[in-house]
Amino acid sequence: MQHLFKAELEWTSKQNQEDSAKRFYSKSHQIKIERKPVLNVSAAKTFKGDPELYNPEDLLLSSLVSCHMMSYLYVCSQNGIEVLEYADHAEATLEVSEDGSGRFVEVRLKPVVKISNPEQIQLALSLHEKANQLCFIANSCNFPVLHEACCEV
Repeated sequence: MQHLFKAELEWTSKQNQEDSAKRFYSKSHQIKIERKPVLNVSAAKTFKGDPELYNPEDLLLSSLVSCHMMSYLYVCSQNGIEVLEYADHAEATLEVSEDGSGRFVEVRLKPVVKISNPEQIQLALSLHEKANQLCFIANSCNFPVLHEACCEV
């Protein structure tokens, strides 16, 4: 079974004479997805982008965090675990080469999950591995997605 997702990107040059002479282009642009609010995106501040806007690195990490949580909630429901709260403070490590290319080398998800039954803590912790196996976004990455999970009642 396949599903098609679509996105439209819009960018226009907003150069002034000074920028034009330096061949500097604004990195800010818009991404539109049907029936959803417009995403205003730029490069990360490190790469001369607008620090007030989301950047592709933010969005990739956000996708992993969100997808893992939804996969985790699914496997918990399959195993009779009542999840009361879920939080994550994830980190992504990006390495940039001398030639300007770069790639993520790892992502560390740090979920803190609160469940209702103290007897299910070990099971709840172990289900992060199953959630990672099911996560559409993690399955699409060429870098490790690691988990430093914590579970409390």
